[in-house]
Parts: sequence; structure tokens; C-alpha cells
Amino acid sequence: MHAQHYDVSTSLQSSLHKGIVVNKFIVSMAVLALGLTFNTVSMAADISKSDYVARKDSITAEYKSAREACASLAGNGNNVCAAEVNGKETVAKAELEASYKPTRKNDNQVSVVKAETRYAVEKQRCEALTANAKDVCVEEAKLAKTAAIADAEVKMKTSDANAKANETSAAAHSKANDKAVDARKEATEDKLDAEYSLAKEKCSAYAGSPKDQCLDQAKLRFNK
Repeated sequence: MHAQHYDVSTSLQSSLHKGIVVNKFIVSMAVLALGLTFNTVSMAADISKSDYVARKDSITAEYKSAREACASLAGNGNNVCAAEVNGKETVAKAELEASYKPTRKNDNQVSVVKAETRYAVEKQRCEALTANAKDVCVEEAKLAKTAAIADAEVKMKTSDANAKANETSAAAHSKANDKAVDARKEATEDKLDAEYSLAKEKCSAYAGSPKDQCLDQAKLRFNK
């Protein structure tokens, strides 16, 4: 007789994502019912200091009102709503800062803030789950955050290297290309580490031999 083979790539997907999708739908509909509409911070660079301060105050006031509206929700729905509002306020202020002081570093910070706030919201949504499904949900959220931040870092480092190369010689161009390659390699490693962590967490749904098989598959897949 042959031992039963367990495939880590397909385990737990249906039950886990069903719970997340339902929870996400309920909160999204509740937010719409409350009339929480958020204005995207869209503006040209070189805004004045007074305009910057006024817009920052406006963002604070808008999201304070939205945060109060979340109070009509109960339980985890309230927490998710608050996380969404807090996240959008943080992103709006980061975008404002990038418009007021347009630099590659501030542009990168917007991408990082977006990744971190999305993670905070998804992690809160995971609270609707229990046991291994919850752990897997959190690991998936971490993976998404890691990937987004890694991609943002690659973009910034490549842009910085190219900008410096444009000011110097052909040798500098070659060095810039090397830096871009190194940045992409580092980003890929970060993503793979996060994917491996997620795969191991999914294996925790099993016990005994099936769990061992699952972990062996994960190690083989990620060369661990």
C-alpha cells in the first residue's frame, strides 16, 4: 500500500478564504451603509506651507468623523472599520507629505505605509477566524506586506542608482545596474522567506505523518 500524499499548495484554501470573504463583505457593506466616503489626496507638488497645513487639518477632521461612524458596528466589524479608517488617514497624510516634499524617499514611504495599513486591516479581519485558519490568515497578510514593501524598495533603490548614474560616467551606469540586480535579488529572498513561513503554518493543520510530509514538501519547494 502507498502512503497517502498531501499537497500543501491546495490545503485549507476553501474554508479559510470563505470565512475571510464573508467577513470582508459584511464590513464593506457596513462601511457603505454608514456613508463613509473617503477623498483621495490628489494634488500637485510644490504646495504652499499654509495649504499643506490646511489639507492636513482637513484630513484629520474627515477621518475623525468617519471613525466615530464605526461605533455603530459591533464586535470585530467595529475593529475592522476602525482599522480601515485609521489606515486611510495614515495613507492620506503620507501622500500629502510626498506632495509637499516630493522625493523618492517620500514616494517610497507612501508605498510602505499602504502595505503596512493593508496588513493591519487584514490582520484584524483574521480575528474572525480561529485556530490554524487564523494563523494562516495572518501569515498570508504578512506575505502580502513583505512583497509590497520589497517591491517598493527595489523601485526606490533602482531609481536612486539610475539618478546617480545619469550624473556620472558609463562605469557608474554599470554599477547602477548591479545595484538594481542586488535589490531585486534581496526582494525575491524576502518574498520567498515569507512564502515559506506561510507554507509551514498551513502544515500545522495536520498531525503526525501528514504534517511531516507537508513540511518536507515545503522544505523541498523553498530549498530549506
